[in-house]
Amino acid sequence: MMRETMAMAKAYAEARTQHGNSQLLDELVNARPERDHTRSHSFDELKEHALQTVRDAVALLEGKASADEVEDYRRFIATLMDHVARRHEEHGTAISDKEQAAIGQIKQALGGSSDASG
Repeated sequence: MMRETMAMAKAYAEARTQHGNSQLLDELVNARPERDHTRSHSFDELKEHALQTVRDAVALLEGKASADEVEDYRRFIATLMDHVARRHEEHGTAISDKEQAAIGQIKQALGGSSDASG
């Protein structure tokens, strides 16, 4: 978990440089992330809470931001996921099956194209 946390911090800064000029992403990168203090009773509950948070964030953006900004956000999150998942190999694989499944679920929660490759 510690490796992934460090990778996310590094990837956060790197991922931002791969996207165009976006006031929304500038503000996201410059804001200090808040910790979610929600207590889950199971892994499934934790996972569903996290996916719902992603869906809620996208819904909020769709109501307040431009379509381009929403898509920039989706790509930004997809890029972060890719960087963190590739932080270290597991059993000789860059992205494990479990990581791939989690990425798929998050991309589904993001909606849109959210393709990390651009």
